[in-house]
Amino acid sequence: MDTGEPTLFELPGEQPDTTRFPFDRGLGDAVAAGLVAPDWAEALAPVEGNLVDIAKVLEKRRGAGEHVLPAPSNILRAFQLPLAEARVLVMGQDPYPTPGHSVGLSFSTRASVNPLPRSLKNIYTELHTDMGIITPTHGDLSAWAAQGVVLLNRVLSVGAGAAGSHRGIGWEAVTDTAIAALADRGAPLVAILWGKDAQALGPRLGETPIIASAHPSPLSARRGFFGSRPFSRTNQLLEAQGATPIDWSLPPVVRTR
Repeated sequence: MDTGEPTLFELPGEQPDTTRFPFDRGLGDAVAAGLVAPDWAEALAPVEGNLVDIAKVLEKRRGAGEHVLPAPSNILRAFQLPLAEARVLVMGQDPYPTPGHSVGLSFSTRASVNPLPRSLKNIYTELHTDMGIITPTHGDLSAWAAQGVVLLNRVLSVGAGAAGSHRGIGWEAVTDTAIAALADRGAPLVAILWGKDAQALGPRLGETPIIASAHPSPLSARRGFFGSRPFSRTNQLLEAQGATPIDWSLPPVVRTR
């Protein structure tokens, strides 16, 4: 969840997803279903037991009536594309707590979400200032993820309407392991750390180049996020490592009636 981001209205027809958590017996089912890349599953093997335990906690909470977000199939979405293709890490905090918003990628929303979360609006404002890119009209960041931008939240689930409600249930060990796996590959990588919570993870990134600034939240964006030029600086750091820069533009969404 982005600091200072309120819970917005619940989208019509958004009902709790009661399907099983695809990591409740480990990562094998998630890999078989194409929800987690095999090399990510190998990297996360040391915390596979943690994931099974987290699934039990989530099932218990869901049984007590809590609406768990995002949908079970999206909870591990940051690990869907191969670890070997990762080039950039963008750290978030926990998923948006508004039903219909969280999609398993930090800061990203469904393309249909309107209005956009204010932190994402601020990210787009800086994107235009930094790169001259036309401001996107939707919040779907999957085009970034497809290029190797790992949009990872520190905590990968949340209760609807309750920001931060799943902190401390075990996700931190999982994302610590993911961050270490990224840093230890010896491949080009740039980390974008917005806000103090994300920046506290800096020591886990070893020698990875880091771009740090205030969080894009409306509470802090004017205290160092605006003007920080994270997108162009990331591309410069990637090129310095011999890697291809990211195309930060986002394609328009084709809407059908």
